[in-house]
Amino acid sequence: MKGKGPLYILPWRCTFACNSDCVHCASACKPAFPDEVDTAGAMHIVDQVYDFGATFFGISGGEPLLRKDLFDIIRYAKKIGLNVSIITDGRLLDDKAFENIVKNEVKVSISIDGAEAMNDLIRGKGAHEKAVSAIERLSTAGLLNCLVYTFANVNEAGTNVNADDFTHVLDLAEEYKARWVIYHGFIPYSRDQNSLKAGPSPQQYEWAFNKLYDLQTKYKGKPEINVYCPFYARIAKQRGQPDFDNWFNHFFLGRCFFGKFMSIAENGDAIPCSFNDVYRFGNVKDKPLKAIWDELQSSEFFSKVRDKSNLKGKCGVCEYREICGGCRTAAEFYTGDVFGSDPRCAYVPKVLRER
Repeated sequence: MKGKGPLYILPWRCTFACNSDCVHCASACKPAFPDEVDTAGAMHIVDQVYDFGATFFGISGGEPLLRKDLFDIIRYAKKIGLNVSIITDGRLLDDKAFENIVKNEVKVSISIDGAEAMNDLIRGKGAHEKAVSAIERLSTAGLLNCLVYTFANVNEAGTNVNADDFTHVLDLAEEYKARWVIYHGFIPYSRDQNSLKAGPSPQQYEWAFNKLYDLQTKYKGKPEINVYCPFYARIAKQRGQPDFDNWFNHFFLGRCFFGKFMSIAENGDAIPCSFNDVYRFGNVKDKPLKAIWDELQSSEFFSKVRDKSNLKGKCGVCEYREICGGCRTAAEFYTGDVFGSDPRCAYVPKVLRER
């Protein structure tokens, strides 16, 4: 590697196109955006990621396997010395794609949101079968990375916020030796009321995170359970997470990195969070990633968002603010204010309870 940069992994959403119709996703059954970079533009992004000093080039979507040039891009990234990972639901993992993944030693994470009945309600008929088939093949090749589980309510049809679906995916991960199961809080991508309907209630989150804490103890790291939601840290603290500081600083994925992180959108724009397209602050076509990163660090707006003393509402007065502070993207899409409280959290801060 040329050098270690400020981020270990730099994600690129390679396309917005997706062939699945998931209830919790903004890109469900959507075509590619007209301004998505071509192959030459993608190679330039790879060069920028390498020069930036990242160790991993993370590829997401949409559905990455819909890009016809995906493996040309991956081969180039591997050739210049980057490690590569992708996340997919497995539907398009045919023999040719699998051979390319093996040849290029790509680490793959599979999206799966429960047992067959629930997963197929969320992701469409046949999704579970395809996901499990992909998990089996990737495990055999030693390239299965994580299983990724996103919380969702399916209108009146049910929810995957339940113990049976949680443990089904954990058991798959244990059987096929996935490194982690990542349980992902619902982030709506926009203020559209239809997209907000899939979000669990604060009470469902509270129950889910306490259940996951129990399961973390039961499975004893085989696999590890990680949670992509800031207020899981509060629950872990309350429940007595062993060696909390080390767990929080070196393992926990759920800290809000808005303004402390950077992803690349499909057209080359830099965005402060993989789930927030509202704020775009530079394009790799026009300037190096290092310059874009430096501008992010010195930005008055992003500096203000990073300072948790600027948070409003109950997040601003919560005694767990420094280890949580809520998700800024969720706060914005639910409340219209990036500094507002994350309304997904059921906890009432001590100062408000004592009034």
